[in-house]
Amino acid sequence: MSRVEAAVPAGAVDVPRRPGPLWTFGLLRSELVTTFRRWRTLALLGVLAAVPVLVGIAVRIETGDGSPGGRGGGGGPAFISQITNNGLFLVFTALAATLPFFLPMAIGVVAGDAIAGEASAGTLRYLLVAPASRTRLLLTKYATTIAFCLVATLVVAASAMLVGALLFPLGDLTTISGTRITFAEGLGRATLIALVVAASLTGVAALGLFVSTLTGSGIAAMATTVGLLITVQILDQIPQLHAIQPYLFSHYWLSFADLMREPVYWDDLVRNLGLQGLYAAVFGTAAWARFTTKDIST
Repeated sequence: MSRVEAAVPAGAVDVPRRPGPLWTFGLLRSELVTTFRRWRTLALLGVLAAVPVLVGIAVRIETGDGSPGGRGGGGGPAFISQITNNGLFLVFTALAATLPFFLPMAIGVVAGDAIAGEASAGTLRYLLVAPASRTRLLLTKYATTIAFCLVATLVVAASAMLVGALLFPLGDLTTISGTRITFAEGLGRATLIALVVAASLTGVAALGLFVSTLTGSGIAAMATTVGLLITVQILDQIPQLHAIQPYLFSHYWLSFADLMREPVYWDDLVRNLGLQGLYAAVFGTAAWARFTTKDIST
C-alpha cells in the first residue's frame, strides 16, 4: 500500500470533502513510517549511534594504564576528561561531538529531501490530491523532520549511556561548578540536555525544508542544506565576524553544557532556544509562501 493510499480512508477518494483531524493523523503516521523505514534514515541513525561507541573505546584505550587523564592530554570535546570517572559523561561528550556536524547533517538530509524528494520521485502531486492542502502537507513534513531530530538525538544519548555503563563506572557526579549531584539527578539532566539538543536543531530543520521547496531535486536540496550548514559553521569560527555570530543558528548550540552547572546558567540556553524559534518562524514562513504558490506539475 502506498503512502497516498494509507493516508486516505476507504471511500474518501470519490467524495470531495474537507480533510479532518483523523486524515491528518493518518498522513503524519504514514510520513513517519516511510521516513524511518528508509535505508538512508537507518544508515544515518547507525552512524550517529556509532560515534559514542568510537569515543568510548578511544577513551578506554587511552586510559587503559589507569591514569585519569590518559596519554592524550586534555584535548577533545567538553566533559571528555570526566568520562573515566563516570560513564554518564559520555552522553554529554557524545552530544558535544555530534552536534557541530553529524546531527545537523543528518537533519539537513531528511529536511532537504522532504519536499524535493517527493517532487523528484513524482509522488508530490498525488499526495496533494489525496486530499491534502499544501499547508497541511508542509506541516506534516516539518513535524516528521522534528520527530527525526528527537529520535536522532536520543539515539546518540542512548548509545552513549549504554557504552558508558559498559566501559566506565557509574555513580554520583561532579558538575562543572564543582558540586556533587546524585546519579538520578545527573540522568535527569542528561535527558534534559538531549531534549535541548533536539530543540537546537529545529532551525536547521526549517532551513532545510525551505531549501526543499526551491528545487525538484532531492539530492540538490540535501547538498545545498548541508553546504549552508558548513558555511554557517565556518562563519561562526571567524573572529572578525563576531558582530553577526550571535545571530547564526549554530552559535549557542553548545550552551547545553550550562545545564551541568549548579545553579544552571539560563542566559545562553534561552538565547539558543529563542534563536531556533526565530529561524523556524522565518524559514517556515518562507517555505509556506514558496510551497503554496509553487507550480507542481510532477
